[in-house]
Amino acid sequence: MAERSDESPLEGVKRRVLWQEQAPPLPDRSGRPLPDAVDVVVVGGGYTGIAAARQLARQGATVTLVEAERMGFGASTRNGGIVHPGYKLGAAELIRRFGEETAAALYLETLQACDLVKSLIADEGMNAELVSGGHLELAYAPSHAEAFEAEGAAIERLGGRANVIPPDRLGEEVGSDVYFGGLAIEGGGGIHPARYFGGLVDAAERAGADLHEGVRAHALRRQADGRSVVETNRGAIFSRDVFVATNGYTNGFVPALRRRLIPIGSYIIATEPLPDELARSLSPKGRVFFDTKNFLYYWRVTADNRLAFGGRASFIPTSVDRTARILLRGMLDVYPQLSGVRIEYAWGGNVGFTFDRMPHVGRLGGVTYAIGYCGSGIALATYLGTKAAEWLGGGQPPALAQLPFPLVPAPYEGRPWFLPFAGEWYRLQDRIAARSRRQPALKH
Repeated sequence: MAERSDESPLEGVKRRVLWQEQAPPLPDRSGRPLPDAVDVVVVGGGYTGIAAARQLARQGATVTLVEAERMGFGASTRNGGIVHPGYKLGAAELIRRFGEETAAALYLETLQACDLVKSLIADEGMNAELVSGGHLELAYAPSHAEAFEAEGAAIERLGGRANVIPPDRLGEEVGSDVYFGGLAIEGGGGIHPARYFGGLVDAAERAGADLHEGVRAHALRRQADGRSVVETNRGAIFSRDVFVATNGYTNGFVPALRRRLIPIGSYIIATEPLPDELARSLSPKGRVFFDTKNFLYYWRVTADNRLAFGGRASFIPTSVDRTARILLRGMLDVYPQLSGVRIEYAWGGNVGFTFDRMPHVGRLGGVTYAIGYCGSGIALATYLGTKAAEWLGGGQPPALAQLPFPLVPAPYEGRPWFLPFAGEWYRLQDRIAARSRRQPALKH
């Protein structure tokens, strides 16, 4: 770590993605000739699309994947590197909303998703820096901590493993004294998202998938013979099936999907490398963290001892510079001992949210799709891409396919004009919760 100085911690910050700079560069796959016809066209070159292309090729299908930018351009190489079971909705809410049997099937898929990520890393020989320490949800307000007992019990009922951490034991879990309790959930951990993504790309190509960058799909036509024509900026491709995996970057290629998917910005800062002892003190058990605010923070210590600290800093269009300042204040609220530590990287990108805050996989408008991970996409995107490919090959659909995919209940064609109003509502809820904080229940 560099010596402390009187400079601003954001002085000289690189407005680039840490993970992308650390991962080996991927080969350029632009400008290659497109096939005239294949069994399946995959639209979107992130975790979901690459996992689907790999599995389809393994099943013997001819598959071409088209990505408008470069492979992994979106959240797949910009996220916080947190792998975890569960959804944006908690286990107790899953049971209340869907009933115990369906909730158990849905939660099981997230456990299987985490296992799939781990097995892919091992089987494909990926250097993904996997750490399986589980994650800790931290109560921002006393009322949030009061809900942990019931939530932990619900997770256990659905087949997971959870343990309530009282305030007087939080010091064993996290080097911060600003929270009111924790819920430790096993089964997940942290990875280097771009290294993992690069390993998935290599695995897909070894399986025989045909991958293309700089190819934007802009229209879909159905033929009388049942085949589809995917129109791109570089020509048309005929295919038996089309799989859409565009998540937070969904455009008008399938308008019915765009009307169901809300892109929301998420932002991350990363410190310079920290001394070993300081890094260990931030996460004594190697866990990754979320807090319980609506404008939540999420964070983890990386393999090279940086703190990667992210959050939903704004629901309105904003800049990396502004969100870096917001996240720096948040980081120092959680870890005041990092005062003076330099922030080396700051970046952002879109996550794909849905109105019901659940991911969705299904068939609509002539395509099969898997999108809407609501900020929890590493494991689920890998899993749903793989399972959707099996479904296209004649297998059973995932349990998530039984959920209806609601429209956004407002006039909406891809520009989320209503987000500032939703953001103010969520910010109000956080302010109300903050009034009950006063002092944490027990200093460690």
